[in-house]
Amino acid sequence: MNYRTLGRTGIVVSEIGFGGWGIGGRTAGQTSYGDTEDRVSLAAVRRAFENGITLFDTSPAYGNGHSEELIGQALKDVRPKLVLATKAGYDGWDSPPDFSAAAVVASIDRSLDRFGTDYIDLLQLHNPPLDALKAPALGEALSGLVKAGKLRAWGVSAKGPQDAVEALDACDVMVVQANFNMMDVRALTSGLLDEVARRNVGFIARTPLNFGFLSGAIGHEATFPPGDHRGRWPRAQLAAWVDGAKTLLEAVGASPGEPAVQAALRFCLSFPSVSSIIPGISTPAEADQNAAASQLGALSPEAVAAVLEINRRQSFYVSETPRS
Repeated sequence: MNYRTLGRTGIVVSEIGFGGWGIGGRTAGQTSYGDTEDRVSLAAVRRAFENGITLFDTSPAYGNGHSEELIGQALKDVRPKLVLATKAGYDGWDSPPDFSAAAVVASIDRSLDRFGTDYIDLLQLHNPPLDALKAPALGEALSGLVKAGKLRAWGVSAKGPQDAVEALDACDVMVVQANFNMMDVRALTSGLLDEVARRNVGFIARTPLNFGFLSGAIGHEATFPPGDHRGRWPRAQLAAWVDGAKTLLEAVGASPGEPAVQAALRFCLSFPSVSSIIPGISTPAEADQNAAASQLGALSPEAVAAVLEINRRQSFYVSETPRS
């Protein structure tokens, strides 16, 4: 595993992290990846650590806190070696967000309890509106928590790349998180990657596998389990992702399965301003194949250029689909 520095925080993270949404299990409506088995989830978390992954990213909204509990349980004996990243603003997907200073502080305390730790390495405000970011009371509260040792750093997990750019302009955040993958290069075209490099801000790239479609293993006839958020996307969008993944993976010479997964991850790692990527990891096997991408290094410049040229010519999002 290779490691990178998270902007000017000074925190060193594995360049491939652990996305903790899936292990939270099924939540209300179609807001998860469906049912999970804690035994398998715990084994996945532990295997990820054994493979050199140190950044574990989650949120209270993932399983209504269950993802945090599992990560804390699986890794309690190696806490000093971890970078625990969680969020605040949403306690669950079935209740409105609250970015008031009091609510965020209370959320952090609950996360500390679920993790079983006395500090969080990175707290990210979860899709915050700009007025919340500009609220003096919230900024003062977060600064106070950093001084008190409950947080090492804080930043923003933005709804989309353009929101991340706006967050950088709104306040002096040290870390931003947004979407970035071979079918969604807005982090590049919006100027976000240039901005984080210019400001020495950490950038965490989420959805590097585009909800699993860049594995090349999801076909047109695929169905998703109850609760899986992919089941609520329009069929036209799902088809666009299936076809888009085929086109892009062929362009970089990657066959479906492990080679495709690793090529997709390596694409994101080809950009030096990316601090870490956080694919969802649900099983020990996924932990193995994702972590192994680090040692394979960046894609060739020719492969990266081919992906960007395909994106220049076409969009992989249908017009009526909201992007986040």
